Amino acid sequence: MQTIRIERTTCPKEKPGKDNPLVFGTIFTDHMFMMDYEEGKGWIDPRVVPYQKLELEPSCMVFHYGQEMFEGLKAYKSDDGRILLFRPDMNIKRANRSNRRICIPEIPEDIFMEALKTVVKVDADWIPTKPGTSLYIRPFIIATDPFLGVRPSHTYKFMIILSPVGAYYESGLNPVKIWIEDEYVRAVKGGIGEAKTGGNYVASLASQVKAHDEGYAQVLWLDGVERKYIEEVGAMNIFFKINGTVVTPQLNGSILPGVTRDSALYLCRQWGIPVEERRISVDEVIKSAESGEMEECFGTGTAAVVSPVGELRFEQEKMPIGENRIGELTQRIYDTITGIQLGRIEGPEGWSVEVK
Repeated sequence: MQTIRIERTTCPKEKPGKDNPLVFGTIFTDHMFMMDYEEGKGWIDPRVVPYQKLELEPSCMVFHYGQEMFEGLKAYKSDDGRILLFRPDMNIKRANRSNRRICIPEIPEDIFMEALKTVVKVDADWIPTKPGTSLYIRPFIIATDPFLGVRPSHTYKFMIILSPVGAYYESGLNPVKIWIEDEYVRAVKGGIGEAKTGGNYVASLASQVKAHDEGYAQVLWLDGVERKYIEEVGAMNIFFKINGTVVTPQLNGSILPGVTRDSALYLCRQWGIPVEERRISVDEVIKSAESGEMEECFGTGTAAVVSPVGELRFEQEKMPIGENRIGELTQRIYDTITGIQLGRIEGPEGWSVEVK
């Protein structure tokens, strides 16, 4: 494996004060990881450099055809000072699955892991320790050929930037309101819905703006064909607890396979809670909410970890859930996952990876 070259900044930034609230995704650390791809050479020149602007040709293919991939994970500092990553192998595997779908060369898993550990270690002093905070890690790849033609690029840049963050939603762990979209669709089976690429997110913006204007935090998408089956929220996978059973949409090619989703399902099964991964229609959701059979609703994702849902809205119908309070199971999943992330609870083997 190539040695990662480290160039430290000579002008370190001022870190945010401990009493200042961290707004998600607005502050970036002193350094970033970079690596280049050239056809015939592969991935070359891995390096940690000062956080900096990029200089790219206006004809760069990423600007015109959207060939790019990104990931998201977090680093935490435990009470005893250890630096922990939560299930980074899952993010690496998902990144390469996205790469395959959009014709980006895969990154060897050992190189990817070493890149994550190295850049986090260099900027370890940026990891916040206030409750509810963490260091968000954003790996991404862009196509860099200066060429106006529709084909996979021959050159790429792989980068990792870091951002100290607080809660993803301003409400923190308080229940959020979710808008079920009935006009637009985000993705269809056979498309790129299961890849973590910008095209999926720009497709959601019109609905997101509409939902925010109505006072809703996120959009819950229906399938793009029949327009009646629940898929996922813009930034989360969705779960319903109906008559004691945890139900979540099955992965079908248009839903992102979330790392936190997988973790929540594993925990529920370990606790003996019935779990169903299946198609669930919006009509079933409405019926269970109206009858009181829906006991809890929550979303899972790297950014929010676990987020309780206190209200769903479909068309003109508003469905309050759980008296707008976090449910017992939702709280248990949140406490367990964050406990593992912070090193306070011993999780399954391989879930915590220490940066040394």
